[in-house]
Amino acid sequence: MDYNNHSFGRLLQIMDELREKCPWDRKQTIHTLRPQTIEELYELTDAVTDENWQGICEELGDLLLHIVFYAKIGAEKDQFTIADVIDGICEKLIGRHPHIYGDVKAGTAEEVKQNWEKLKLKEGKSSVLSGVPGALPALVKAIRLQEKAKQVGFEWENPEQVWDKVQEETDELQEAIAMHDHDKMEDELGDLLFSIVNYSRFLHIDAENALERTNKKFIYRFKQMEEEAKKSGASLADMTLSEMDALWNKIKTR
Repeated sequence: MDYNNHSFGRLLQIMDELREKCPWDRKQTIHTLRPQTIEELYELTDAVTDENWQGICEELGDLLLHIVFYAKIGAEKDQFTIADVIDGICEKLIGRHPHIYGDVKAGTAEEVKQNWEKLKLKEGKSSVLSGVPGALPALVKAIRLQEKAKQVGFEWENPEQVWDKVQEETDELQEAIAMHDHDKMEDELGDLLFSIVNYSRFLHIDAENALERTNKKFIYRFKQMEEEAKKSGASLADMTLSEMDALWNKIKTR
C-alpha cells in the first residue's frame, strides 16, 4: 500500500479552501455538524448491512470529510489539529496493543479484548462500562454493555443458560401482562429484549444487524403488497386483515 500518496493532503487543501470561500462551509460549527455526522454514520452502516462495497467506499469518504471538518474547526479555535488527531490514535493503538509493541502475551482475540479493559482501568476509567457512550441507541448499547461485562468474567457459560434466561424473562413479562401493570410490563419487556440480545451474542450474531435485515425485509415485502393491491385496482386500506395476510404469504413464498 502506498502511504505517501497526496490524496489526504488534497482533501485538507480543499477543506481549507471551502472554509475560506464557501458561505455554507464557513457557517458550520461542531454543533451543526453533529446531526449530519450521525446521519452519515447510519448511511455507512446501511451500506455495510447491504454489503454494498461502492456505497461503503462513498460513505467512508463522507465520514472522513467530517473528521477533517471537525479538525479544521478545532485548529481555528486553537484546540487541536488533524495531526493531533492522527498522532493521538497512533499512540492509543500502540499503547492498547502491548502484545504487538511490547512483551505482553495475547494469543487470542478474547485475550486481547480482556487486556484492553485492564489497560483502560489503568488509564483512569472508573468502570469497565464507562467507555460505553450514553447516547448510543438502546439496542447497540445493550450489546456493548454485555461485551464490556464479559471482559471481567460476568458472563454465562453456555447458550443454553442464556436461553433459559430468555424463557424466564418471557414468563415474567406474561405475569406482568396478567397483572395489567404497564410499568412492570415495560420493565419486563426491557429485560426480555436484553436477554435476547445476550443470546444473539452467544450465537455470534449481531443483533442490531439482524434486526435491520428484518426491517429491510419487511419494507420490501410491504411495498410488494402495495404494488400487488394496486394491480388488482385496490389499496391495502380497502382489504381485510385476512386478505392482506394471504397477500403477504404469497409474496413471502416467492
